[in-house]
Formats: sequence, C-alpha cells, structure tokens
Amino acid sequence: MPWLVLVIAGLLEVVWAVGLKYTQGFTRLTPSVITVSAMIISIAMLSWAMKTLPVGTAYAIWTGIGAVGASITGIILLGESASPARIISLVFIVAGIIGLKLSTH
Repeated sequence: MPWLVLVIAGLLEVVWAVGLKYTQGFTRLTPSVITVSAMIISIAMLSWAMKTLPVGTAYAIWTGIGAVGASITGIILLGESASPARIISLVFIVAGIIGLKLSTH
C-alpha cells in the first residue's frame, strides 16, 4: 500500500508542477486552488508513505515521477522540446527509479 500511495503522490506532484504554469504567479484563482491542493495532498501522501519506506528511496521516486511526468506533460501539452538528449535523460531517470524500487528491502 505505501508504494501505491507514493505513486499517487508522485502523480499529484506532476499536477502541481504543471499547475504552476497555469497559475500565472498565483494570479488566477482556479489554477491556484488546484495547484495548492495538489501540493498539500501530494506532500501528505509522501509523508504517509515514508512511515514505512526508506526516506531516500521514497523521496527520489516521488521527485522522479514528478520530473518525468512534468517533462512528458510539457512535451505533450506545452510543445516543449522532445530532443533525443532530453528523451534519453528521461529514460535514465526512469531507470534510476526502477533501480531504487528494486533495491529497497
């Protein structure tokens, strides 16, 4: 169960990371409320998952899901670069996340 909570927390990190773009400096109400809500829930879920998971592993996986998810969302929704170097870098992050998961006792 902590792994599922951690993955959901990571996906919510994607929501708030991308949401920051739409808040326009927290001047738009609806995107700001969604973004801040996702931040609070994501961090609360990360904290819950860390009750049983190693802190380094949980935090790295949470940030990795957020980084990869935000990058992919930026490519798909915002027209950001999908250069080979960027894609290869994302693959390395995913490999690191998998390695951390597999090496956790």
